[in-house]
Amino acid sequence: MVSERHPVPFESATVGDAMSHGVISCPPETPLRVVARMMATYGVHAIFVFEPTDDPVEEPHLWAVVSDLDLVAATQLDLDTLTAGGTAVTPLVSVAADSSIAEAGSLMAQYGIAHLAVTEPTSRRPIGVISTLDIARAVAAGLGPREVFASA
Repeated sequence: MVSERHPVPFESATVGDAMSHGVISCPPETPLRVVARMMATYGVHAIFVFEPTDDPVEEPHLWAVVSDLDLVAATQLDLDTLTAGGTAVTPLVSVAADSSIAEAGSLMAQYGIAHLAVTEPTSRRPIGVISTLDIARAVAAGLGPREVFASA
């Protein structure tokens, strides 16, 4: 069954078709235990770290990402003294929502990461995330029963 979430063929789908909307984030000084709670509560593998600004009108700037692997690596240290900003070692890579899913996959492979920040194409403002699982869902939707059962 082709997923309703991916109504277009994989080959022509964009990051915007496959991404998860919204960004779960925290400031750099957030304790790492709080980041772990956020991951567990929301069922996500990455939390974006935003650099706050002094201007209340200006949006915070995307600064880093703490992945589940960053968190696991930090468990050998004193978790009560670590912060999101001090633990974020996963490279922050972004992709525009109108980019192809293949381009997102290529960036993930190039940087050895599983999550990309998705930005609005014109403003470059973060609007979501695309993960390796999102891409797997898109592949499954695009290569589903149409081809498997076409010869049956």
